[in-house]
Amino acid sequence: MHKRSYYIINAITFYRLLAAPILIFMIFNGNFNLFKWMLAVSFFTDLIDGFLARKFGTESVFGARLDSLGDDLTVIAAIIGIFVFKMQFVKDNLVIASIVFGLLIIQNIFALVRYHKISSFHTYSAKAAAILQGAFLILIFFLPHPNYFLFYAASVVTALDLAEEIILVLILPKWEANVKGIYWVLKRKSKNEEPTKGRDYQFQ
Repeated sequence: MHKRSYYIINAITFYRLLAAPILIFMIFNGNFNLFKWMLAVSFFTDLIDGFLARKFGTESVFGARLDSLGDDLTVIAAIIGIFVFKMQFVKDNLVIASIVFGLLIIQNIFALVRYHKISSFHTYSAKAAAILQGAFLILIFFLPHPNYFLFYAASVVTALDLAEEIILVLILPKWEANVKGIYWVLKRKSKNEEPTKGRDYQFQ
């Protein structure tokens, strides 16, 4: 694994951590145009850092945790933006949003109780949900009207992903990063295989 690639890719991920509080500041400052463009950049970095990590073989436990935290903070900033700039949309879709948010809370509570930290599974369903979420959360600020097809698709896939992750927390006794999904975990267990442990690379 290349030392330079490792640092560059983690720096791209770290950008999202730095951008999140700036995005929130822009929201409450009423700087809508700059907010929506910076939010789009943050979601774009989420697409490229994972791809680059796999391509250059720099996947690590530290990178997975950093990526999950950056993703969560970016989504939180986007949701705050929706509450401030698109309040009517929130009122019209409060039931769906509450169901998804409830599943998220349950999943995080389960993970904190079992692992004493949030999960970082990065399942295939989570990746699909992230793409749909990112597309919807960007376009809602760029289009004159919300794209309801993307909203419903993102909501359904996100709910399924969170349900899967709740089950994964229940069947995996130890914290693992980059778990493909329930099927692969059960397949591994049926063969009595050990999980592939992510490496937390550190360079001197």
